Amino acid sequence: MIAFHFPPLAGSSGIQRTIGFARHLPRFGWEPIILTAHPRAYERVSDDQLADLPPDTIVERAFALDASRHIAVIGRYPGFAARPDRWVTWWFAAVPKGLKMIREYRPHALWSTYPIATAHKIGQTLHRLSGLPWIADFRDPMAQDGYPADPKTWRSFREIEERALHSASFCVFAAPGAARTYRERYPDVPAARLSVVENGYDEESFTRLGSPDRSPLLPGTFTLVHSGIVYPSERDPTQLFQALRLMLDEERLKPGELRLRLRASAHEDVLGKLIDKFHVGSVVELCPPIPYRDALQEMVRADGLLVLQASNCNDQIPAKVYEYLRCKRPILALTDPGGDTASLLRKAGIPDIAPLDSAAAIGLELRRFLDRAKRGEPVLPGAALVAEASRSHRARELGILLDGIGTAGT
Repeated sequence: MIAFHFPPLAGSSGIQRTIGFARHLPRFGWEPIILTAHPRAYERVSDDQLADLPPDTIVERAFALDASRHIAVIGRYPGFAARPDRWVTWWFAAVPKGLKMIREYRPHALWSTYPIATAHKIGQTLHRLSGLPWIADFRDPMAQDGYPADPKTWRSFREIEERALHSASFCVFAAPGAARTYRERYPDVPAARLSVVENGYDEESFTRLGSPDRSPLLPGTFTLVHSGIVYPSERDPTQLFQALRLMLDEERLKPGELRLRLRASAHEDVLGKLIDKFHVGSVVELCPPIPYRDALQEMVRADGLLVLQASNCNDQIPAKVYEYLRCKRPILALTDPGGDTASLLRKAGIPDIAPLDSAAAIGLELRRFLDRAKRGEPVLPGAALVAEASRSHRARELGILLDGIGTAGT
């Protein structure tokens, strides 16, 4: 399993997908061996999730640098050192390390996971040199209209995805829309080779909370929590802040009634300016990252959980949404009603959905959301869908794909 996002990396919910597969695949007959990057490549590290791995998990770490931190001069670095991404140096070390692991452990298959494109570059190279069958875990689309913005980087993304689509045994996506996009983009690739394995939550992480503290975070104030990165484009809260300002001005939101907590947003400077622009500092607070289990506990205690997802991500579902579902708290989703995120939440019985780019719609939906809670009538996620969204269930789905490629290459 070739994955950049892996403990002790801190600050990315994307790490949970690989951890979940590593934990649960043995139940379905597959023993993971991990090839990841040296911790120096990570901007932030924390040991709090290392304990989530089975103690006998084999983990090998290959040399890797972050071009923006390790080879930049006065904040600038050559473009080739960050193509397809800032960690391309990982490829040079991971390929020989991976070949050594293949000789030593004789695996039956390779699996590499985006959103670090270099992981697929490593997977494709090891597949070509070893002949082992390969599963390319895209999660989300790679080359998109306008992304990456740099034309040379875009072409490198497109080249990597083309190679994966035509040489991997399976290409896996985390949302139905992403798989549909690639079926349309590559009509010559058999549809059976494009599969969906959604993200999920790890039940054991919640079990370790014990009897969770469900006392209110702020007694007397409805606390709405967004846990995770707030991307300035893909999760732009501008219209949300404008809606809050209008609600305050029109007295549809009373002082002290609501606290919006943005936990570990990673873009505090941008968000701080927006908060000041709309004068919503009395409602919105920016909070620093905390250990993963503490973040789960905060989500369980929240009066409500907030989803932010712009329409340019309609073919994606934030990984955090599955943990939200497991927290069994009311969810307010500011996302395109026609996107995959909204579709998943409707299946879970969540009615509180409004487009992220409409302050008027957000204001109306937020008021309904708060009024429903005030009446003691919050809508909680349906138990059946929550059960299907566990990481164990997802590992079973991946195990079926692995069974489908047999023992080729041994």
